[in-house]
Amino acid sequence: MIQEMNGKHLKIATYDNRPMSWVEKGENGTLIGCGVAFVIVGILQKKFNFTYEVVVPEANFELGGNNPQDSLVGLVNHSLVDMAAAFLPKVNRYRELVLFSMDLDEGVWMMMLKRPKESAAGSGLLAPFNNAVWYLILVAVLSFGPCITLLTRLRNRMVHDGEKYIPLSPSFWFVYGSFIKQGTNLAPEANTTRVLFTTWWIFIILLSAFYTANLTAFLTLSKFTLDIETPQDLYKKNYRWVSHEGGAVQYVVNSPNEDLYYLSRMIATGRAEFRSMSSSQQYLPLVDRGAVLVKEQIGIDELMYGNYLQKAREGVAEADRCTYVVAPYYFMTKLRAFAYPRGSKLQELFNVVLSYVLQAGIIDFLEKRDLPSTKICPLDLQSKDRQLRNSDLMMTYMIMVTGLSAAVAVFIGELFFNRYIFKIKPDATKPKRKKTKFDKHLRIHNYDDSQPPPYDAIFGRNPKIKLTDKAKSKIINGREYLVIDVANGETRLIPVRTPSAFLYQLER
Repeated sequence: MIQEMNGKHLKIATYDNRPMSWVEKGENGTLIGCGVAFVIVGILQKKFNFTYEVVVPEANFELGGNNPQDSLVGLVNHSLVDMAAAFLPKVNRYRELVLFSMDLDEGVWMMMLKRPKESAAGSGLLAPFNNAVWYLILVAVLSFGPCITLLTRLRNRMVHDGEKYIPLSPSFWFVYGSFIKQGTNLAPEANTTRVLFTTWWIFIILLSAFYTANLTAFLTLSKFTLDIETPQDLYKKNYRWVSHEGGAVQYVVNSPNEDLYYLSRMIATGRAEFRSMSSSQQYLPLVDRGAVLVKEQIGIDELMYGNYLQKAREGVAEADRCTYVVAPYYFMTKLRAFAYPRGSKLQELFNVVLSYVLQAGIIDFLEKRDLPSTKICPLDLQSKDRQLRNSDLMMTYMIMVTGLSAAVAVFIGELFFNRYIFKIKPDATKPKRKKTKFDKHLRIHNYDDSQPPPYDAIFGRNPKIKLTDKAKSKIINGREYLVIDVANGETRLIPVRTPSAFLYQLER
């Protein structure tokens, strides 16, 4: 077989699939094969001393078209070429038509999309907890108040120690006030009620600690999440996606025996389409308009790296060069190899050399030699600064608008009920509190229990200071004072119409 190959001329087919294989025209118009595939062909040529010419399919398809000349598998299947020097995936449909060589690598198809401006985690204020946790917190806030009222009512009926039960309204406001770390005027004496209050406080303390820590981490770290991470997300969220026409993705999606067959429904609805482009760069406008590109990982890396270098040459800022991003999980994986016509002897002859090339790591080196060693435009750009954006504070605006709307609604409701339902007169609702003004005679006011107590109730009266009719008003340095005589015969000055006047608790 080696002697038969010596000096033999072969027809080798390939197609445009950068950087694995592509074709360039020479000076005399001949086609020159390039890429990883033809580096391997060069090794085989030196070993077996054969010559070859390059043949390309008319439609740049892997399989499909109206005639065999339109696709790579069609050329090989009809023995129009001796072999296909391209990394063809071992799809079940391809296996039925051609003979594959030993496995050369594993192709990984990824999903490339335009980098979103904000993370899919949502607003910064909601990011620490997922939706299920927020719903459970809402249930806890709404249910714990009625639980306090119910348990204290049961205790009041079963234990007769004089302590009244807590109505629903104070219970609800205690739960809500504790949730936003505010105090309460409730002072339970029973151990049962104290345990209920302590339980809620401990729950709020732990919840606040977890929320504060996670919110700090979210705003400090620049971790980014995408709305599309797996092929299932394409289907569930009905995203538009595109891939190469006549490629492995099209046949895997349309094959009922494959795991990705459920995506074929998106083809019928027009959310998935397959296009044949002369260059991978032509897919970028589609991605800019919101489509997801499904392509081999090596091809996507080269496409993103080329776009990054182009923006660098144009002087685009470093933070704006990574326009695209790759989803963290793969779309599909398939083993890839060269292809021969069925019954060809080249498979057995070339597999020996290909095994040495594979074991030496030459293929892996050739695939990545033109790419940087670091990851190209990763999902997490590792930004050192994290500025708050308007989207992070959007929830604060919503809370403010919702709160104002709720306050207006409650005000209208109170006004309606008080005037038309209960018919409460404005003068009878609450005794007016008289203005505190210093006078010669001490006035006793009736204060509402909800207001702070008067100073004399806290500090008591000062028996040393007695107000008599001889007290005179005098202006000193622009301030008004009362000149009075105390019990020991001394004269004192008491400020008038100032807060410090309340420190002097006078007696009539």
